[in-house]
Amino acid sequence: MKTKRGSMFGFGVLFAVLVLAVSGIALSTPTSGSASSADGVAAFETIRAVLQHPRCQNCHIPGDAPLQFDEGRPHAQNVRRGPDGKGSVGFGCETCHFSANPPASYGLHMPPGAPNWHLPPPERKMVFIGLSSGDLCRTVKNRESNGGKDLAALLEHVSHDKLVLWGWDPGLGRNPVSVPHAEFVAKFQQWVNAGAPCP
Repeated sequence: MKTKRGSMFGFGVLFAVLVLAVSGIALSTPTSGSASSADGVAAFETIRAVLQHPRCQNCHIPGDAPLQFDEGRPHAQNVRRGPDGKGSVGFGCETCHFSANPPASYGLHMPPGAPNWHLPPPERKMVFIGLSSGDLCRTVKNRESNGGKDLAALLEHVSHDKLVLWGWDPGLGRNPVSVPHAEFVAKFQQWVNAGAPCP
């Protein structure tokens, strides 16, 4: 009986080791739809091009004055970030920026609009301007600077947030983000699938 129990115990240990070994192989082998680290780094270059387009980086600024237009001029009217990223007290972003772009019939240079128009708050500015690809990548992933978002939340943010989507529909007289939104989201997904590697 002891021999049989010993054999069963030995078989159980062998079986557990085999299961763990097979699981380890399965986890380390890329699955269909996954991406290598090199693929992820390459995908991030598309992400970088989007984040450093004027439609995005004009609000992801190192200082407290947002920028305007493709050349990144300081915002007129001495606009400032304010204590929560929504403008100065008494002169909030919503004073001029409504929840949608004005009709084209209003003409050029009208304040654009999207829901929840704002800059990042001062304690986590999420600066995109002037960063290398590697530094930008680390900034985007850093939960202390990105509002506590994990990779899934970041993907959801760039896929569906209406203020983000405004970059592809910025209103009359403004160039939209040059990379199509669907391509940007696909590259973001590829980067996430690869483990979000940084250059």
